[in-house]
Amino acid sequence: MPRTTAHRAALAAALVTPLLLPLWAAGPARAHGAPTDPVSRVVACSPEGGARAVSAACRAAVAANGAPFTAWDNLRVANVDGRDRQVVPDGKLCSGGLPGYKGLDLARADWPATRMTPGETLTMRYVSTIPHTGTFRMYLTKPGYDPAGPLSWSDLPEKPFAEVTDPALTDGAYRVEVTLPSDRTGRHVLYTVWQNSSTPDTYYSCSDVVFPDKTEKKENEKEEQGNTPLVSNSGPASEPTPGPASEPTFGPASESASGPSTPMLAGGAAAVLLLTGGAALAVRLRRR
Repeated sequence: MPRTTAHRAALAAALVTPLLLPLWAAGPARAHGAPTDPVSRVVACSPEGGARAVSAACRAAVAANGAPFTAWDNLRVANVDGRDRQVVPDGKLCSGGLPGYKGLDLARADWPATRMTPGETLTMRYVSTIPHTGTFRMYLTKPGYDPAGPLSWSDLPEKPFAEVTDPALTDGAYRVEVTLPSDRTGRHVLYTVWQNSSTPDTYYSCSDVVFPDKTEKKENEKEEQGNTPLVSNSGPASEPTPGPASEPTFGPASESASGPSTPMLAGGAAAVLLLTGGAALAVRLRRR
């Protein structure tokens, strides 16, 4: 299979989102990987990023870049050898300091983001168009991070909150399972460093994520309390079913059928027939 075809097939298989448009942009001859869930800026703003690619932040990023992010899986720096903070300058973490990706470093608070829950288990999907061995180091911006400013190393903890070496490559993607810190609220950046051991390259990526803030938490608690069934003497109330752990910030609202289900229609029809038959029997009895 030609590498261009493999490149496009990898993203189609791993970037599972209803927002994607059909893949039409041909990839580079050699390419490697990037996070698709939670979606990284370079994937969201690439020609294959679907509705996210036409967001205000992505349009500004492409304009600042001077070219589209067609090579979404090739954001890599050679010969870093673990010296990330010495090689990649402050304010250029999302681009890895590469001029070809400078639009990703724009300081703004409206990048396409993924909703997260503090302390939850996250399975990051990292698409790989050419497999490599290596270690993933994952950082989350510190509490109080200001998304309106440029991302600097001082915004990240000294040590990653998770580090995974040589995860399995399945269906064109690495799946890295980690536990998120439990003390974040609001908008943050999940910063992923993939240091290869099979090549001299290191890959960098920014995934924008949003955690519920204090106001949102209180509102959710009130809703849960309001939706809790009353306790009867016959037994304890059933517990409400929890929703999904994380949802993309950008995406169409799910649609549900507004009409009754088939069993409800059948039951209603039966009730009408029963009432009609009962009324007819009562009239016949009176006539007798």
